[in-house]
Parts: sequence; C-alpha cells; structure tokens
Amino acid sequence: MAKKVIPLTNTQVKQAKAQDKEYILSDGDGLQLKIKTTGSKTWVFKYSKPFTKKRSNIGFGVYPEVSLAQAREKRKNARELLAQDIDPKTYKDEQQLKQQEIHSNTLQVVAENWFSIKQSSISPNYAKDIWRSMELHIFPSLGKYPVASLTAPVVIAVLKKVAKEGNLETVRRLAQRLNEVMTFAVNTGLIHANSLSGIRAAFEKPAVKHMATIKPEELPELMQTLNASNLQIVTRALIEWQLHTMTRSNESAKAEWSEIDLDKKLWIIPAERMKMKREHVIPLTKQMISILSVLSSFKRPYCPYLFPSNRDPKKHINTETVNKVLRRIGYHNRLVAHGFRALASTTLNEQEFNPDVIEAALAHVDKNTVRKAYNRAEYLKHRTELMTWWSEHIEECAKGSLSVTASVVNAKFG
Repeated sequence: MAKKVIPLTNTQVKQAKAQDKEYILSDGDGLQLKIKTTGSKTWVFKYSKPFTKKRSNIGFGVYPEVSLAQAREKRKNARELLAQDIDPKTYKDEQQLKQQEIHSNTLQVVAENWFSIKQSSISPNYAKDIWRSMELHIFPSLGKYPVASLTAPVVIAVLKKVAKEGNLETVRRLAQRLNEVMTFAVNTGLIHANSLSGIRAAFEKPAVKHMATIKPEELPELMQTLNASNLQIVTRALIEWQLHTMTRSNESAKAEWSEIDLDKKLWIIPAERMKMKREHVIPLTKQMISILSVLSSFKRPYCPYLFPSNRDPKKHINTETVNKVLRRIGYHNRLVAHGFRALASTTLNEQEFNPDVIEAALAHVDKNTVRKAYNRAEYLKHRTELMTWWSEHIEECAKGSLSVTASVVNAKFG
C-alpha cells in the first residue's frame, strides 16, 4: 500500500534549510519542493506522460516567488490537462512560444510586412506618404505594442493628439491605414479580430475640401492671362495639354511619345501610370495634335517624354509645374491644376453630354461600365465627340490667337 503523503505547511516550506545533499519535500499528487545545497528552493511537478506513461517532470518556479498556494494551483491546472490527455510540459512550451510570437509581432513589424505588399499596388509618392505618416504619428507611441494587445482606447488617445492640431484629414487617413494593418494581421492569423474597426467614429469627419477651380465663364479670362504671361513654350503647352485632355498632373507631365498613336489619333496611358490602375484611352483632337506638333520641335532621341525638364532634358517636367504657374499668374486659391478636370466636368454637364461618357473621359469609371450602353465603336465615337467639343470650346475661349499653337505660329518658332 502506497504511503500517504502528508501535505506541506507554509512553515515547513519556509524553514526548510540547505543540507549537505540536495533533498525533496513532497506535498502529494506529484508536487515536490526541491531544496538544493545552496539553499534555493524549486517547485517540481512529477507526472506520467499521456499515452506513453513515461515519467517526466515540469518546474513550477522558485520559492518564495511562487508560494505553496500558487504551486498547488499550478499542480491543479497540470492535473486537469493530464485528465484531457494533454502533456502539461508540452502545453507550457506551446504557450510560451505563442507569447513570444505575440510580443514579436509588434505594430511596427506587422505594418512593415503589410506595407511590403501594399506598396506594390500604389504609386511611389503615395507609398512614401503612407509610411511617413506612420513614422511621424503612430510608431513613436504605438510601434512597440503587440498587435494582439492594441485596443481602441489606446489608439484613440494617440490620434486625439493629432486631432487637437486640427488635422482631421490626417486622423482619417491614419485610422484607415491602421485598420488595413489590423485586417492584414487578422488575415495572416496573428489575431482573431480587428479591435480598431470602429475608431474613426470617435472623431469628427473632416470637411470636404474641393480642388480650387474657376467657373466655366471664367475660362476666357484664364486663356488671356496665360497668353499675357511670360511662359516657356513647353510649360504653356503642358498647361493646355492638361486642360484639353482633362488628365491629372502626373499623367500629363509624365506623358511619353510611345503612348501617342497618331495613326489612330489616340493617347493610350498605360495602367501603371493611372490612379485607378486601368489603361486610359483619350481620343486626340486637332487641337491636341497641334500641341504635339509644337512639342515635336523639342523631341530628342534620349528623352521619351512629351514635356522634357528644362534642367535635365532626359527627365520629364516637374509634376507641380502647372500649379506653380497658376499661383504665379494670380490664381492662388482660385485654381489648381486638378481644377481643370472640375471645370471640364461642370462645362460638359451644363452642355448635357452623357454623364457616363463624361465620367469615362475623366477616368472615374471603368470603360466597361460605359459599354453597357455603347459598343466599342459607339463608345469611342461618343468620347471623340465630347473631346472635340471641349477642345473647340477651349479654342473659342482663347479667341484663336491666344492658344499655344497660335502663339508658336505667330512667333514663327520651329
């Protein structure tokens, strides 16, 4: 008959002294206190492994950091695991590994992994803006937080500092980016749920700021002002090209000769250069072709761009050139380059052109959406009609002699 073990008392544990040899005090049910010759006392739980029944043991910590009551609680938990055929030592190792993974997956580490994928689908400038905002506002306070430990109140407290400076648009963008990081963490199995999904509701919505533009009736004044300004030919051509084509600054300034198909009278902008990452086709009007004729005088074999930089002819003109010119000629806070698109949209809608065709001309919708109503030939026909009317309207507002092509001809350039 097995000898019954009398449970230990707190006094016994406390007064146990070191001896010449290491010895053990038993508390029963596998729990032992090992007293070493140095005087240190360690809790050990001895048990039989599930299935194999091999003898094994697991440490429960050092006394007095782990008290007798705490050691008994650990024994209880271990025996409950054994009742489920779970090895407590294996379970402990797995839990420690999970904790290590949790603490190694900090917000900054997970954000870096998310960003490595995100940046492949966005422009370099946008990628730079995203990462800079995280470095500036998020990582200093939250970068070392494990994503599993992030809570909405903690993050909201950090974003409130940004909101106090009046940067509500920045707060909106940061909230969006943090949610993308947390969704990435969910999708990669690091966390079970996104704890930050509702943080945007804690802040006011930023006021919508429309790009500064002019009224349709103010276009003649703009054309006259441009004509009276001392602008380089390439700069003036860029302004009118962007106005006629209704494109964004990046798309116009980086336009390449290889994208121009004069035979078909099309400008085909590849998907990688478009904001929505979809190829955009623009029918070329006679006014656009005239601008191209002017630009051909500046065409060089070593430069692929329609609008070469004045400082480095191998590169394209600065994408902010049009905005700088508009500020310089008196349109500060009245008109920006992107406002050309709003001006075109307003004018064309007032002329009752099909809204879907207008949106397609602005590259706001996929051309396939428009083709629900038009086949390819009809689609290009309607796009061409719209672009032709818009170019002729600009020319009319310029009163003929005020367009860049007329200015060049009058100057007998090239």
